[in-house]
Amino acid sequence: MAKKEVKTDLWVYDLLKEAEIELEPQGSSIVEINTALKTASKNRTGKVGFPEYVGVIKDFLLVIEDKSELSNHIILNNKNLISTERNDVKNYAVNGALFYGQHLAKNTSYKKIIAFGISGNEKKHKISPIYIDETEYYRELPDVESFISFNEQNIDEYYTREILKEATDEEKTTEEILKDASMLHEDLRNYGTLKDVDKPLIVSGILLALRESDFKNFSIEDLTGDMIKTDGQKIYDAIESNLKRANVSPEVKKDKILSQFAIVKDTKILNEIHPKLNKTPLKHYTEYLYEKIYKSIRYNHSSEDYLGRFYGEFMSYSGGDGQTLGIVLTPKHITELFCDLVDVKPNDIVFDPCCGTAGFLIASMHKMLKQTRNKSEQRNIRQNQLQGFELQPYMFTIATTNMILRGDGKSNLMNEDFLKQDPNKIQLKQPTVGMMNPPYSQGSKKDPNLYEIAFTEHLLDSLTVGARCIVIIPQSSVTGKTKEEQGIKENILKKHTLEGVITLNKDTFYGVGVMPCIAVFTAGEPHLNDKECKFIDFRDDGYKISPHIGLLETEQAKDKKQHLLDVWFDRIESETKFCVKTTVESTDEWIHSFYYFNDEIPTDKDFEKTVSDYLSFEFSMIMQNRKYLFNSPEYEREDE
Repeated sequence: MAKKEVKTDLWVYDLLKEAEIELEPQGSSIVEINTALKTASKNRTGKVGFPEYVGVIKDFLLVIEDKSELSNHIILNNKNLISTERNDVKNYAVNGALFYGQHLAKNTSYKKIIAFGISGNEKKHKISPIYIDETEYYRELPDVESFISFNEQNIDEYYTREILKEATDEEKTTEEILKDASMLHEDLRNYGTLKDVDKPLIVSGILLALRESDFKNFSIEDLTGDMIKTDGQKIYDAIESNLKRANVSPEVKKDKILSQFAIVKDTKILNEIHPKLNKTPLKHYTEYLYEKIYKSIRYNHSSEDYLGRFYGEFMSYSGGDGQTLGIVLTPKHITELFCDLVDVKPNDIVFDPCCGTAGFLIASMHKMLKQTRNKSEQRNIRQNQLQGFELQPYMFTIATTNMILRGDGKSNLMNEDFLKQDPNKIQLKQPTVGMMNPPYSQGSKKDPNLYEIAFTEHLLDSLTVGARCIVIIPQSSVTGKTKEEQGIKENILKKHTLEGVITLNKDTFYGVGVMPCIAVFTAGEPHLNDKECKFIDFRDDGYKISPHIGLLETEQAKDKKQHLLDVWFDRIESETKFCVKTTVESTDEWIHSFYYFNDEIPTDKDFEKTVSDYLSFEFSMIMQNRKYLFNSPEYEREDE
């Protein structure tokens, strides 16, 4: 038992280290805590008693008690509460953690205590946090897989969400953004009678013009409704100036973008003073965007794709127009997860052939810039290491605008059809990472090139040898529902290596009705027969549907993501219900549910329950005069 306890202690220590949390084993260098522990014997003798680990993070006291066996995790009393009996406190992890936490709450000045009862090992375990304060009440919190939520960076947010049950600043911001987008949509419709595809162009064009106000080259006050030089012309001129200032090149690209923005000056209704507004709709939109959005984009450095959120919101009002076009915009947490799963580095060249509003490229840029302080490297990342194609002219314009607003005026975005490009030519740009959310539901037997898995093959063929490739596609793509898709899967394995597939939350694309998964490949290296791939069930990702907001991150999301990354990078082992490692065939369904098998050894309780269920069923059938169901074939023949 002692050896097992030590192994558990070491595993817990590794988890703490990974979360960048420093706790002390068997005591504390903080005098107040150590003095209190001198009377913390679990035998209630008034003598010394030490939990496995104890320490302070900000104003929280963290206490850990662990046991090697899962059967020693927790025991409840006859009132269904955590038992405080002496033997139970000694023998069970959660009970011991509660005892130490309550003792420290009474005998120290710390009044926010999180005690953890931990049992098992890295593959099969339970980690149960309890919140304890100076009152006699304690709060059992949802189990976790790591300590990521409890480090200095995250513990306040955890406390706000999970213990106080309040919305965090980020949640409030998201809710406000969606509300603002909704109101702006109404105004664009009511005062401008604009088509759905034109709405985001107006938004992004005005945001570009507002950038010129920093250079005294554009002022909202100048939008007077003059019919000689209209408000639209003034905004258009500011857009043109800003594209020059951002050094958007080549000239043909700048002209393409400007032609999209011509709607601002050419739409008569937008440039006439509206009687209800007493100003032009354009001035009204510009004032609104300055207050509600421009400030956020200027001063917010997260990888949140604000224009993408706006565009998604406009599409949600448009009766599914976005889905008809095959446009499914990628949520922020997925763009960030992509960067983590392929471990984007500052020297990578990231390529997105279906870049939409440039969400993947923005997330990659942020991840790369965070890893270097070298100004020259940062400049190179912005100017040369982010590449993409976008087929739809208005989406291409929005993507370019979005990149400019993020301080990247030279991103290598092209308004081109990816499928018509020669992969050998794209390879010359030396992309080391490919990321893609291809158009959905466009493929058919008549046009198999438009299947999502066909887009994936084309991307793999376009990357350098050894490049990492990551795509988010419908689960049906990796199961191979048609002969054409099965043939593409077979072809992929001849030239490229499948690393694994992650099944996602069915609500990842909220309101779209797609069952998505993430597939990860290594390009240009044929798949070996003995190659073990990872198939992960990540449907429980810590995101939930919130009314009026959509998909919302819960406090468990960080923890669940950390667990996914730990398993993906082989830092820990996992139960097969989460991850199966196996070799694959092209004819297999490349998804967790296809390979999953239950490798848990049944307990005595499982056996007793199965026998009990069978006997109950047999008794029920006999009482219904169906005893013949249990006769052996031999017995039935004798009867006859």
